[in-house]
Amino acid sequence: MDFQNLNSSSLSSRRNFMGKLVATAGATSLAVPALEEASANLAPSAKTVGEAEAWFENVKGKHRVVYDAPEPHAGFPVLWSWAFMLSNNQTGTADEDLTAMVVLRHNAIPFAMKNELWKKYNFGEMFKVTDNSTQVTSQRNLYYEPKEGDFPVPGVNGIKTQLNRGAMYCVCDLALSVFSGFAAQAMGLKAEEVKKDWVAGVLPGIQIVPSGVWALGRAQERDCAYIYAGG
Repeated sequence: MDFQNLNSSSLSSRRNFMGKLVATAGATSLAVPALEEASANLAPSAKTVGEAEAWFENVKGKHRVVYDAPEPHAGFPVLWSWAFMLSNNQTGTADEDLTAMVVLRHNAIPFAMKNELWKKYNFGEMFKVTDNSTQVTSQRNLYYEPKEGDFPVPGVNGIKTQLNRGAMYCVCDLALSVFSGFAAQAMGLKAEEVKKDWVAGVLPGIQIVPSGVWALGRAQERDCAYIYAGG
């Protein structure tokens, strides 16, 4: 599967799909049918909305922050969430009195998904993620359960450990729909089947939300300070 041309030709439209989803997609022959096939599934289900609203009831504590992660950015959205918890611990605040939330949207969505999907859909190539240890396209989720060398500094808790400490991670359903449509088009598959596969592959503890920007708005309504973590 070759996402090289797909990425180069549709990068501009993908970066702006929130505002001009169909209009800008007309720039590429691949993007148009992918988006048309995905468009029927763009609206979140009532189940997704209800679960996402309930998930926000877990926001807690005096110190609250939400990291906006639209890009992989070498894992820094995960690192900064860990640093927020670490520095608050060091200054006298326990995890129980913190909210560290990371919103995985746009090109950062693969960090919400299992290694099996990274291999099956070649997420490393599609989303331009390099394995820090091998310096080649990653075939695994580097930051859920990181190995030594995956982060630029040692001792960083990955997503799984942070979740167990009470951090909150969510992933954009709208981006799952759109990008699974791109993947389906590139592989000659049905968009709805690929989307179903991606949703089933979201890692335990990571919440699917209607969209990343929806989640960022909800977080700020709950007094979470906003930090851009996209590079």
